Amino acid sequence: MAPEILRVLLLVYLGISLVVAFAYLSRRRLTLGEWFFWGLVAVMLPVFGPFFVISARPGPRPLRRRKPDSQKEGKNP
Repeated sequence: MAPEILRVLLLVYLGISLVVAFAYLSRRRLTLGEWFFWGLVAVMLPVFGPFFVISARPGPRPLRRRKPDSQKEGKNP
């Protein structure tokens, strides 16, 4: 492959991965400072930044629902 084609493919990949990372960040509940921090991580680490942002799952963790204990409800197996 010609070096020009590889450069274009790299730039296209970088653009798509940044769009995906920022789309992911826009759906998370983050403060303005957190949003800027994770956005900078996505931009400053050119190839791996968007992967780090998505894998870190920034923001508050969703609450886990506890399964009801069958013995507490009076049900015996």
